[in-house]
Amino acid sequence: MQAIFDLPAVRAKFPALASDNVFLDNAGGTQILGSVVERIADYLKNTNVQPVQNSYPLSLQAAERLRLSRARLAELINAAHHNEIILGASTTLLLHLISTSIAKTWRSGDEIIVTDCDHEANIGPWERLRERGAVIRMWQVRADDYQLHLEDLEPLLNDRTRLVCLTHCSNVLGRINPVKTVAAMAHSVGAKICVDGVAFAPHRRIDVQELDADFYALSFYKTFGPHQAVLYGKLGILNELPGINHGFIAECDVPYKFQPGNANFELSYGSAGIVDYLEWLGEAAGPQLDARRASAFNKIADHEEILAARLLDFLNARNDVRIIGDRTADRDTRVSLISFVVEGRDSRDIVEHIDCANIGIRCGDLYARRFFDRFKFASNGGILRASMVHYNTVKEVDLLAIELERAMK
Repeated sequence: MQAIFDLPAVRAKFPALASDNVFLDNAGGTQILGSVVERIADYLKNTNVQPVQNSYPLSLQAAERLRLSRARLAELINAAHHNEIILGASTTLLLHLISTSIAKTWRSGDEIIVTDCDHEANIGPWERLRERGAVIRMWQVRADDYQLHLEDLEPLLNDRTRLVCLTHCSNVLGRINPVKTVAAMAHSVGAKICVDGVAFAPHRRIDVQELDADFYALSFYKTFGPHQAVLYGKLGILNELPGINHGFIAECDVPYKFQPGNANFELSYGSAGIVDYLEWLGEAAGPQLDARRASAFNKIADHEEILAARLLDFLNARNDVRIIGDRTADRDTRVSLISFVVEGRDSRDIVEHIDCANIGIRCGDLYARRFFDRFKFASNGGILRASMVHYNTVKEVDLLAIELERAMK
């Protein structure tokens, strides 16, 4: 089989991969690029000064570095303007902050639609708005296939709907949801859409303009970077929303009015290294940087489809395993995170066996607690999840299969 890319060269970009550990809990956090670490260190060693409201040369240099980094991160998701990029410590925090701002513009009786397969980060902040009189409607996955169906969304939408919140890809199911279609449906009744892209971002290219997303959140520490996150918002919407920073911060000062205490400067500068890496990975596509990024994600999807198929073939061959989500590895419908339970076995016992082989996977509610509780996965000791990214190898997946087989005897 012809290699999709130079996997040893890819793995060499990630310092942690030189260890004996097998990282198959990537949906819980990917390994960081060495170039990102170098950028963080560079900022701290050479421009670790206050870049806001200062005029001395080093401060101006730091401010320019951060401006250019924000512009690079805008390119990562094809935002129309770098001021559409709000940076913060986590997607959970950023969604709480934007929900606080949005709530100031709503009236009692306004409606929000959330799903029951999202990470709690894109449910909890909106559910709390019940206290302000918001009506929360739940768009549920169907019990027979664990999928969100558009025909189930249709009756939830009406002229009181203000926001539809969904995940681009469930961090439990791995299923890619039709965000562009949902956006069109929401916009047809005057509502906006807020997308959690955390589980999608390391696997596929994001184009917020093509999706017509009003808000889109992702975490860099799950996309080969440091523990920082970004919330995209359409500039026109952000300009209209009230700020949540200090009272004297001007309402026209976007995105600063949504960043209390400001973003972490060194992590912001470091995160732009993710974009550099993707352009290196796709360099065979030619000189156009957007084409390189697109090519990189095509390669990533092709390689990860092979990894997912390898693990799914093993799991599908067993009659004691129940896969939670799609049973096939089609790159167009799912990403390479696979959840399952072993009938009659406690998931924690399985994980503890795998731990001894220095293989990292995960079990539990995976912070998708609404889904977890609805389908009573606590009786299995939680949901098992293996999540692969493009730096993983077929050999690593085979090692996992060997240890799973041993653990399930």
